[in-house]
Amino acid sequence: MPGKSEITVSLVLGSGGARGLAHIGVIRWLVENGFRIESIAGCSMGALIGGVYAAGKLDDFEQWVTAITKVDMVALLDLSWGKTGLVKGDKIINTLVDLVGDQLIQDLPISYTAVASDANSEKEVWIKSGRLFDAIRASISLPLLFTPFDYRGTSLIDGGVLNPVPIAPTFGDETDITIAVNLGGKMEAEEEQAAAEIYPSPLPSPLKEKVSRFIERFQQIPKKTGKLDWGAYDIANQAFDAMQSTIARQKLAAYPPDYIVEIARNACGTLEFDRASELISLGHRKAQVYLGHVHPGNPENPGTG
Repeated sequence: MPGKSEITVSLVLGSGGARGLAHIGVIRWLVENGFRIESIAGCSMGALIGGVYAAGKLDDFEQWVTAITKVDMVALLDLSWGKTGLVKGDKIINTLVDLVGDQLIQDLPISYTAVASDANSEKEVWIKSGRLFDAIRASISLPLLFTPFDYRGTSLIDGGVLNPVPIAPTFGDETDITIAVNLGGKMEAEEEQAAAEIYPSPLPSPLKEKVSRFIERFQQIPKKTGKLDWGAYDIANQAFDAMQSTIARQKLAAYPPDYIVEIARNACGTLEFDRASELISLGHRKAQVYLGHVHPGNPENPGTG
């Protein structure tokens, strides 16, 4: 049972590529300020960060991702050269399993739901059991970038296609409040996004060196000649971001959580994972802006933040 000074939270983590690293900062702020996360629902990057936190490995993941470089990212992109997506995703998932461990959702200490999309039936798929990283791989299958994931005989793609901020899986939770983090917020000027300070990362983890060696193995594999032109993908992704932002507004209006933390959709590019420290700091600052008036021990819900 949580202490009297804690507010129990159902946390909804939205999709948005590298912007999802801001989820780490939001989680850090909640923990620091006496909130207890008892349930997580997430899609795409929200499913990844939420799953890593539920597995108790957020410190290790943060230490690794804040040290990642653009060269590391290229090494982790196992190009499929196929019609269904540019990247198979096996290297990224194997790296994360090496970091976090191969865990089952039903064994996690926090209720967890990853949301993916079945494009054929036009339905959301809620994954609440089975291998954690199968659920995450299905949820992050961003169209054009990742190939779809075969999950129990169904081809699944990114959960953000149908629901970028999946609040519905938390409806049955018996928590004090529901907080949603929307990565498709209105665009801001660069000076509005800048964090006042860089949020300090955890102390170095011995797992970081282990995963770095794992990446180095891929860097030693001969690469195809030529350079990828991401121009067409960037244009498609901008359109996808605009679509997700519109859907998110509709979902949040129809099923409003108690509080919303908004991250501007132009905070960074989809694949700018090398800006992790900046984005984590942004999430931490935005949590203070949107949630700073919510006091532990007095979990009243005056409406959305």
